[in-house]
Amino acid sequence: MKGVISILCLVFTISNAFAQISNVTEAFLLPSSLTESSGVIFFNNRLITHNDSGGENKLYELDVNTEQIIRTVTLTNAINVDWEDITQDDTSIYIGDIGNNNGNRTDLKIYKISKSDYISSNSITAEIIEYNYADQTDFSSNPNNTIWDAEALVSLDSNNLILFTKNWIDGITKGYVIPSTAGMYSVNPLTSTLVSGGLITGGTFNSLTGKLYLIGYDQTLQPFVWESFNFNSNDVFSGTNTLTTLSNLGQEQAEAITFVDANNYLVTSESFSISVGPFTVSDDAKLISFSTNDTTLSNTSIENLSDVILYPNPAIYTLKVKSSNHFFLEIFDTKLTRLYKGNASNIDVSSFSQGIYIVKIHLESNRILVKKFIKK
Repeated sequence: MKGVISILCLVFTISNAFAQISNVTEAFLLPSSLTESSGVIFFNNRLITHNDSGGENKLYELDVNTEQIIRTVTLTNAINVDWEDITQDDTSIYIGDIGNNNGNRTDLKIYKISKSDYISSNSITAEIIEYNYADQTDFSSNPNNTIWDAEALVSLDSNNLILFTKNWIDGITKGYVIPSTAGMYSVNPLTSTLVSGGLITGGTFNSLTGKLYLIGYDQTLQPFVWESFNFNSNDVFSGTNTLTTLSNLGQEQAEAITFVDANNYLVTSESFSISVGPFTVSDDAKLISFSTNDTTLSNTSIENLSDVILYPNPAIYTLKVKSSNHFFLEIFDTKLTRLYKGNASNIDVSSFSQGIYIVKIHLESNRILVKKFIKK
Protein backbone atom coordinates (compact mmCIF):
# COMPACT_ATOMS: atom_id res chain seq x y z
CA MET A 1 0.00 0.00 0.00
CA LYS A 2 1.49 3.33 -1.09
CA GLY A 3 1.32 6.95 0.04
CA VAL A 4 -0.61 8.41 2.91
CA ILE A 5 -2.60 5.85 4.86
CA SER A 6 -6.23 6.67 5.50
CA ILE A 7 -7.35 6.66 9.12
CA LEU A 8 -10.08 4.09 9.51
CA CYS A 9 -13.15 4.63 11.61
CA LEU A 10 -13.74 1.24 13.15
CA VAL A 11 -16.05 0.52 16.04
CA PHE A 12 -15.28 -2.73 17.82
CA THR A 13 -14.47 -4.32 21.15
CA ILE A 14 -11.61 -6.80 21.31
CA SER A 15 -10.14 -8.59 24.29
CA ASN A 16 -6.36 -8.74 24.13
CA ALA A 17 -6.16 -12.37 25.20
CA PHE A 18 -2.98 -13.97 26.45
CA ALA A 19 -0.60 -15.01 23.71
CA GLN A 20 2.86 -16.48 24.02
CA ILE A 21 4.78 -13.94 21.94
CA SER A 22 8.05 -12.52 23.27
CA ASN A 23 11.40 -11.03 22.26
CA VAL A 24 9.83 -8.60 19.79
CA THR A 25 12.84 -6.90 18.20
CA GLU A 26 13.64 -4.61 15.30
CA ALA A 27 16.31 -6.67 13.52
CA PHE A 28 17.55 -4.27 10.83
CA LEU A 29 16.47 -1.79 8.17
CA LEU A 30 15.62 -3.30 4.81
CA PRO A 31 17.64 -2.32 1.72
CA SER A 32 16.35 0.73 -0.15
CA SER A 33 15.02 -1.44 -2.99
CA LEU A 34 12.68 -3.20 -0.52
CA THR A 35 10.92 -0.22 1.03
CA GLU A 36 7.56 -1.72 0.05
CA SER A 37 8.19 -5.35 0.99
CA SER A 38 4.74 -6.90 1.28
CA GLY A 39 5.32 -10.66 1.39
CA VAL A 40 7.98 -12.93 2.85
CA ILE A 41 8.96 -16.59 3.25
CA PHE A 42 12.02 -18.29 4.72
CA PHE A 43 13.47 -20.90 2.35
CA ASN A 44 16.95 -22.43 2.04
CA ASN A 45 18.08 -20.29 5.00
CA ARG A 46 17.26 -17.15 3.05
CA LEU A 47 14.50 -14.59 3.25
CA ILE A 48 12.54 -14.29 0.00
CA THR A 49 10.42 -11.18 -0.45
CA HIS A 50 8.84 -8.90 -3.06
CA ASN A 51 7.45 -5.39 -3.34
CA ASP A 52 3.79 -4.54 -3.79
CA SER A 53 1.87 -2.58 -6.45
CA GLY A 54 4.04 -0.94 -9.07
CA GLY A 55 7.07 -2.99 -8.10
CA GLU A 56 8.96 -5.21 -10.48
CA ASN A 57 7.98 -8.80 -11.26
CA LYS A 58 10.88 -10.04 -9.14
CA LEU A 59 11.62 -11.99 -6.00
CA TYR A 60 14.47 -10.76 -3.83
CA GLU A 61 16.63 -13.14 -1.81
CA LEU A 62 17.98 -11.57 1.36
CA ASP A 63 20.78 -12.87 3.57
CA VAL A 64 19.64 -12.11 7.13
CA ASN A 65 23.23 -12.23 8.39
CA THR A 66 24.69 -9.67 5.99
CA GLU A 67 21.35 -7.80 5.64
CA GLN A 68 21.96 -7.61 1.88
CA ILE A 69 20.14 -8.77 -1.25
CA ILE A 70 22.20 -11.58 -2.74
CA ARG A 71 19.96 -12.63 -5.64
CA THR A 72 16.91 -11.62 -7.67
CA VAL A 73 14.61 -13.96 -9.59
CA THR A 74 12.30 -12.71 -12.36
CA LEU A 75 8.88 -14.21 -13.16
CA THR A 76 8.98 -13.71 -16.92
CA ASN A 77 5.24 -14.03 -17.62
CA ALA A 78 4.05 -12.10 -14.56
CA ILE A 79 3.02 -8.50 -13.96
CA ASN A 80 3.13 -6.96 -10.52
CA VAL A 81 -0.31 -5.36 -10.46
CA ASP A 82 -0.42 -5.63 -6.67
CA TRP A 83 1.67 -8.48 -5.25
CA GLU A 84 0.74 -8.67 -1.58
CA ASP A 85 1.95 -11.98 -0.15
CA ILE A 86 4.05 -15.06 -0.80
CA THR A 87 3.79 -18.57 0.65
CA GLN A 88 5.22 -22.05 0.12
CA ASP A 89 4.51 -25.74 0.41
CA ASP A 90 6.91 -28.68 0.10
CA THR A 91 7.51 -28.24 -3.63
CA SER A 92 6.26 -24.82 -4.74
CA ILE A 93 6.28 -21.09 -4.06
CA TYR A 94 3.13 -19.00 -4.54
CA ILE A 95 3.05 -15.24 -5.13
CA GLY A 96 -0.30 -13.57 -4.58
CA ASP A 97 -1.30 -10.80 -7.00
CA ILE A 98 -4.28 -10.35 -4.70
CA GLY A 99 -4.26 -6.68 -3.72
CA ASN A 100 -7.57 -4.99 -4.49
CA ASN A 101 -7.62 -1.60 -2.74
CA ASN A 102 -10.49 -0.32 -4.88
CA GLY A 103 -12.50 -3.54 -4.73
CA ASN A 104 -13.05 -3.64 -8.50
CA ARG A 105 -10.36 -5.99 -9.84
CA THR A 106 -11.42 -8.83 -12.12
CA ASP A 107 -7.89 -10.13 -12.80
CA LEU A 108 -6.92 -11.51 -9.39
CA LYS A 109 -4.36 -14.30 -9.57
CA ILE A 110 -1.65 -16.28 -7.83
CA TYR A 111 1.63 -17.17 -9.54
CA LYS A 112 3.06 -20.62 -8.83
CA ILE A 113 6.70 -21.60 -9.36
CA SER A 114 8.48 -24.82 -8.44
CA LYS A 115 11.20 -24.70 -5.83
CA SER A 116 13.53 -26.64 -8.10
CA ASP A 117 13.14 -23.97 -10.81
CA TYR A 118 13.70 -21.24 -8.24
CA ILE A 119 16.91 -22.83 -7.03
CA SER A 120 18.31 -23.45 -10.52
CA SER A 121 17.34 -20.33 -12.45
CA ASN A 122 17.08 -16.55 -12.11
CA SER A 123 14.37 -16.38 -14.78
CA ILE A 124 11.21 -18.48 -14.37
CA THR A 125 7.90 -18.93 -16.17
CA ALA A 126 5.12 -19.29 -13.62
CA GLU A 127 1.91 -21.27 -13.64
CA ILE A 128 -1.16 -19.12 -13.00
CA ILE A 129 -4.04 -19.67 -10.59
CA GLU A 130 -6.91 -17.28 -11.36
CA TYR A 131 -9.84 -16.73 -9.03
CA ASN A 132 -12.83 -14.58 -8.19
CA TYR A 133 -15.00 -14.21 -5.11
CA ALA A 134 -18.26 -16.11 -5.62
CA ASP A 135 -20.03 -13.84 -3.14
CA GLN A 136 -18.96 -10.53 -4.74
CA THR A 137 -21.66 -8.87 -6.86
CA ASP A 138 -20.64 -5.20 -6.65
CA PHE A 139 -17.50 -4.22 -8.58
CA SER A 140 -17.74 -0.46 -8.17
CA SER A 141 -14.54 1.35 -7.26
CA ASN A 142 -14.26 2.34 -3.58
CA PRO A 143 -10.62 3.21 -2.85
CA ASN A 144 -9.57 2.04 0.62
CA ASN A 145 -13.24 1.51 1.48
CA THR A 146 -13.95 -2.05 0.40
CA ILE A 147 -14.32 -5.53 1.87
CA TRP A 148 -12.72 -7.13 -1.22
CA ASP A 149 -9.08 -6.22 -0.67
CA ALA A 150 -6.66 -8.97 0.39
CA GLU A 151 -3.02 -9.11 1.46
CA ALA A 152 -2.58 -12.45 3.27
CA LEU A 153 -2.03 -15.85 1.64
CA VAL A 154 -1.00 -19.11 3.33
CA SER A 155 -0.45 -22.73 2.32
CA LEU A 156 -2.38 -24.97 4.68
CA ASP A 157 -1.72 -28.25 2.88
CA SER A 158 -0.29 -29.61 -0.37
CA ASN A 159 -3.49 -29.02 -2.32
CA ASN A 160 -4.99 -25.78 -1.06
CA LEU A 161 -4.13 -22.20 -0.25
CA ILE A 162 -6.14 -19.87 1.98
CA LEU A 163 -6.50 -16.18 1.20
CA PHE A 164 -7.57 -13.70 3.89
CA THR A 165 -9.37 -10.45 3.16
CA LYS A 166 -8.26 -7.00 4.25
CA ASN A 167 -11.54 -5.38 5.26
CA TRP A 168 -11.35 -1.57 5.16
CA ILE A 169 -14.92 -1.10 6.39
CA ASP A 170 -15.45 -3.05 9.61
CA GLY A 171 -12.32 -5.18 10.07
CA ILE A 172 -14.11 -8.53 9.68
CA THR A 173 -11.69 -10.86 7.89
CA LYS A 174 -12.90 -13.77 5.76
CA GLY A 175 -10.88 -16.73 4.54
CA TYR A 176 -11.20 -18.31 1.08
CA VAL A 177 -9.79 -21.71 0.13
CA ILE A 178 -8.18 -21.73 -3.33
CA PRO A 179 -6.80 -24.89 -4.99
CA SER A 180 -3.03 -24.76 -5.47
CA THR A 181 -3.14 -26.06 -9.05
CA ALA A 182 -3.29 -23.82 -12.12
CA GLY A 183 -6.81 -22.99 -13.28
CA MET A 184 -9.73 -20.60 -12.87
CA TYR A 185 -11.76 -20.79 -9.67
CA SER A 186 -14.79 -19.13 -8.11
CA VAL A 187 -14.24 -19.36 -4.36
CA ASN A 188 -16.58 -19.14 -1.39
CA PRO A 189 -15.78 -17.90 2.11
CA LEU A 190 -15.11 -20.19 5.04
CA THR A 191 -17.86 -20.51 7.62
CA SER A 192 -16.07 -18.71 10.46
CA THR A 193 -14.74 -15.14 10.31
CA LEU A 194 -12.34 -13.07 12.40
CA VAL A 195 -13.18 -9.68 13.93
CA SER A 196 -9.61 -8.53 13.43
CA GLY A 197 -9.77 -5.03 14.87
CA GLY A 198 -7.90 -3.57 11.93
CA LEU A 199 -6.33 -4.54 8.63
CA ILE A 200 -4.91 -8.04 8.04
CA THR A 201 -1.82 -7.69 5.85
CA GLY A 202 0.04 -11.01 5.93
CA GLY A 203 -0.07 -14.58 7.14
CA THR A 204 1.84 -17.80 7.69
CA PHE A 205 0.75 -21.31 8.68
CA ASN A 206 3.42 -23.06 10.75
CA SER A 207 3.24 -26.74 9.83
CA LEU A 208 5.56 -27.59 12.72
CA THR A 209 3.04 -26.41 15.32
CA GLY A 210 -0.29 -26.44 13.45
CA LYS A 211 -0.84 -22.74 14.17
CA LEU A 212 -1.86 -19.89 11.88
CA TYR A 213 -0.36 -16.44 12.45
CA LEU A 214 -1.80 -13.30 10.84
CA ILE A 215 -0.10 -9.89 10.99
CA GLY A 216 -1.78 -6.51 10.67
CA TYR A 217 -2.25 -3.08 12.22
CA ASP A 218 -5.06 -0.93 13.57
CA GLN A 219 -6.24 2.58 12.67
CA THR A 220 -3.28 4.13 14.53
CA LEU A 221 -0.68 1.91 12.81
CA GLN A 222 -0.29 -0.18 15.96
CA PRO A 223 0.85 -3.62 14.73
CA PHE A 224 -0.74 -6.79 16.06
CA VAL A 225 -0.60 -10.57 15.60
CA TRP A 226 -3.52 -13.00 15.56
CA GLU A 227 -2.80 -16.62 16.48
CA SER A 228 -5.38 -19.26 15.44
CA PHE A 229 -5.31 -22.91 16.51
CA ASN A 230 -7.50 -25.85 17.55
CA PHE A 231 -9.64 -25.25 14.47
CA ASN A 232 -11.77 -27.72 12.55
CA SER A 233 -10.45 -28.87 9.17
CA ASN A 234 -9.63 -25.76 7.09
CA ASP A 235 -12.12 -23.50 8.92
CA VAL A 236 -9.20 -21.72 10.56
CA PHE A 237 -11.18 -19.25 12.68
CA SER A 238 -13.42 -21.95 14.20
CA GLY A 239 -11.08 -22.69 17.12
CA THR A 240 -9.15 -20.40 19.45
CA ASN A 241 -8.14 -16.96 18.11
CA THR A 242 -5.72 -14.97 20.25
CA LEU A 243 -4.66 -11.34 19.75
CA THR A 244 -1.30 -9.89 20.75
CA THR A 245 -0.55 -6.20 20.28
CA LEU A 246 3.11 -5.51 19.49
CA SER A 247 2.95 -2.35 21.57
CA ASN A 248 6.68 -1.91 22.11
CA LEU A 249 7.19 -1.31 18.37
CA GLY A 250 5.16 1.88 18.26
CA GLN A 251 3.74 2.69 14.83
CA GLU A 252 4.62 0.22 12.08
CA GLN A 253 3.04 -0.65 8.74
CA ALA A 254 3.59 -4.39 9.28
CA GLU A 255 2.95 -6.13 5.96
CA ALA A 256 4.22 -9.72 5.99
CA ILE A 257 5.11 -12.59 8.30
CA THR A 258 6.88 -15.95 7.96
CA PHE A 259 7.99 -18.69 10.31
CA VAL A 260 11.66 -19.66 10.47
CA ASP A 261 11.17 -22.67 12.71
CA ALA A 262 8.66 -23.79 15.33
CA ASN A 263 9.13 -20.75 17.56
CA ASN A 264 10.77 -17.96 15.57
CA TYR A 265 9.08 -15.54 13.18
CA LEU A 266 10.11 -12.68 10.91
CA VAL A 267 7.95 -9.70 9.94
CA THR A 268 8.58 -7.04 7.30
CA SER A 269 7.29 -3.50 7.74
CA GLU A 270 6.97 -1.03 4.85
CA SER A 271 8.24 2.51 4.97
CA PHE A 272 5.37 4.92 5.54
CA SER A 273 4.41 8.55 5.92
CA ILE A 274 1.12 9.56 7.49
CA SER A 275 -0.26 13.03 8.17
CA VAL A 276 -2.76 13.78 10.93
CA GLY A 277 -3.59 17.47 11.12
CA PRO A 278 -0.33 19.42 11.32
CA PHE A 279 1.69 16.33 12.25
CA THR A 280 3.52 13.88 9.98
CA VAL A 281 4.84 10.55 11.17
CA SER A 282 7.16 8.45 9.01
CA ASP A 283 9.49 5.48 9.37
CA ASP A 284 11.80 3.27 7.33
CA ALA A 285 11.13 -0.26 6.10
CA LYS A 286 12.55 -2.87 8.45
CA LEU A 287 12.72 -6.51 9.47
CA ILE A 288 11.20 -7.42 12.83
CA SER A 289 11.54 -10.69 14.73
CA PHE A 290 9.66 -12.32 17.58
CA SER A 291 9.58 -15.64 19.41
CA THR A 292 6.88 -17.98 20.71
CA ASN A 293 6.89 -21.01 23.00
CA ASP A 294 4.47 -23.15 21.03
CA THR A 295 4.34 -26.91 21.36
CA THR A 296 6.35 -28.38 18.51
CA LEU A 297 6.00 -31.68 16.73
CA SER A 298 9.46 -31.55 15.20
CA ASN A 299 12.96 -30.17 15.55
CA THR A 300 13.57 -30.00 11.81
CA SER A 301 12.80 -27.44 9.15
CA ILE A 302 10.13 -27.60 6.47
CA GLU A 303 12.63 -28.24 3.69
CA ASN A 304 13.98 -31.65 4.79
CA LEU A 305 11.07 -33.73 3.57
CA SER A 306 12.48 -36.01 0.88
CA ASP A 307 13.14 -39.15 2.94
CA VAL A 308 9.50 -40.23 3.21
CA ILE A 309 6.63 -40.20 0.72
CA LEU A 310 2.99 -40.26 1.88
CA TYR A 311 0.38 -41.22 -0.71
CA PRO A 312 -2.29 -40.91 -1.90
CA ASN A 313 -2.68 -37.36 -0.70
CA PRO A 314 -5.55 -36.63 -0.22
CA ALA A 315 -6.37 -40.06 1.23
CA ILE A 316 -9.81 -41.61 1.60
CA TYR A 317 -9.33 -45.07 3.11
CA THR A 318 -5.62 -45.84 3.40
CA LEU A 319 -2.50 -43.69 3.78
CA LYS A 320 0.57 -45.42 2.37
CA VAL A 321 4.11 -44.74 3.59
CA LYS A 322 7.10 -45.17 1.27
CA SER A 323 10.38 -45.05 3.18
CA SER A 324 13.49 -47.15 3.67
CA ASN A 325 14.58 -45.83 7.03
CA HIS A 326 11.70 -44.68 9.24
CA PHE A 327 11.31 -46.35 12.64
CA PHE A 328 7.75 -45.21 13.31
CA LEU A 329 5.40 -42.31 12.76
CA GLU A 330 2.66 -40.46 14.61
CA ILE A 331 -0.43 -38.76 13.20
CA PHE A 332 -1.99 -35.71 14.88
CA ASP A 333 -5.06 -33.63 14.09
CA THR A 334 -4.88 -29.81 14.09
CA LYS A 335 -5.75 -29.82 17.80
CA LEU A 336 -2.51 -31.83 18.31
CA THR A 337 -4.43 -34.91 19.46
CA ARG A 338 -2.46 -38.04 18.54
CA LEU A 339 -4.58 -40.45 16.50
CA TYR A 340 -1.97 -43.02 15.43
CA LYS A 341 1.47 -44.30 16.41
CA GLY A 342 3.16 -47.20 14.65
CA ASN A 343 5.38 -48.38 11.80
CA ALA A 344 2.85 -49.75 9.32
CA SER A 345 3.32 -49.04 5.61
CA ASN A 346 -0.45 -48.95 5.07
CA ILE A 347 -2.42 -46.98 7.65
CA ASP A 348 -6.20 -47.20 7.87
CA VAL A 349 -7.54 -43.63 7.99
CA SER A 350 -11.11 -44.43 6.94
CA SER A 351 -12.45 -43.44 10.37
CA PHE A 352 -10.68 -40.05 10.36
CA SER A 353 -12.84 -36.98 9.85
CA GLN A 354 -12.27 -34.92 6.72
CA GLY A 355 -9.53 -32.36 7.21
CA ILE A 356 -5.81 -31.77 7.57
CA TYR A 357 -3.52 -34.04 9.60
CA ILE A 358 0.09 -33.65 10.70
CA VAL A 359 2.46 -36.63 10.43
CA LYS A 360 5.53 -36.74 12.68
CA ILE A 361 8.03 -39.18 11.18
CA HIS A 362 10.87 -40.62 13.29
CA LEU A 363 13.92 -41.55 11.20
CA GLU A 364 17.33 -43.03 11.87
CA SER A 365 20.04 -40.87 13.48
CA ASN A 366 17.37 -39.32 15.72
CA ARG A 367 16.01 -37.24 12.86
CA ILE A 368 12.39 -36.16 12.83
CA LEU A 369 10.43 -34.98 9.79
CA VAL A 370 6.98 -33.44 9.62
CA LYS A 371 4.52 -33.75 6.74
CA LYS A 372 0.83 -33.11 6.22
CA PHE A 373 -1.91 -35.06 4.50
CA ILE A 374 -5.57 -34.45 3.76
CA LYS A 375 -8.34 -36.87 4.62
CA LYS A 376 -11.27 -36.70 2.21
